[in-house]
Amino acid sequence: MSLRKEKAARLKLAILDQTLKLIGRRPFDDLYVEDICLRVKISKVTLFKYFPIKEDILAYYFRVWCLRRTVELKEKPKEGVQGVYFLFDKLSEDFDQHPGIVLSLVAYLSSPKRPPKPFPLKAEEKKLLFPEVPDIASVEIMSIEQLMEKFALEGVFRKEFTKTSNTRDIMHLLMTLFFGSLVTLQLTQVSPTKQFMRRLVESAIKGLQ
Repeated sequence: MSLRKEKAARLKLAILDQTLKLIGRRPFDDLYVEDICLRVKISKVTLFKYFPIKEDILAYYFRVWCLRRTVELKEKPKEGVQGVYFLFDKLSEDFDQHPGIVLSLVAYLSSPKRPPKPFPLKAEEKKLLFPEVPDIASVEIMSIEQLMEKFALEGVFRKEFTKTSNTRDIMHLLMTLFFGSLVTLQLTQVSPTKQFMRRLVESAIKGLQ
């Protein structure tokens, strides 16, 4: 990778890293661009060069999240129901660690202003995130919808879901649970997060068996 592209990739990842460190339990709206720039030691002009609007950092976070799951599943494959549990477990871990950004992500994804396409993640950024993965630049990131539909299809083939063979319906149900559970967690303050998520998924799966 060229020095210019590597510098740009490191800068974008530094912006994301400092955003996660700053936000804590605060909503994303309460996080000022000036605070991020101060931590990264860049100007607002530089930040907006890579993230034209502040919410693009949320989109970037989600794209990196999906890349991490894609790589983990590539290294340790999971199928059907076990894959579903895996995604919910990872979501609960991130919610416990960065509740502010995860809840803000739900609001962002439901906004009519959100661009239809995912935020781009360049090869240089992939290499910096996963330097130990030799073919990381060519790894195609699976979206959360693609992952859920894959696990739904596998669940039907493995007869883990028997009430319906419509994988799109199963995927939509799991997606609703995936994001809706975060709202319920915030409203009810249930803990621990992972056990709550597990119970929800188990109930949904039983209803499909």
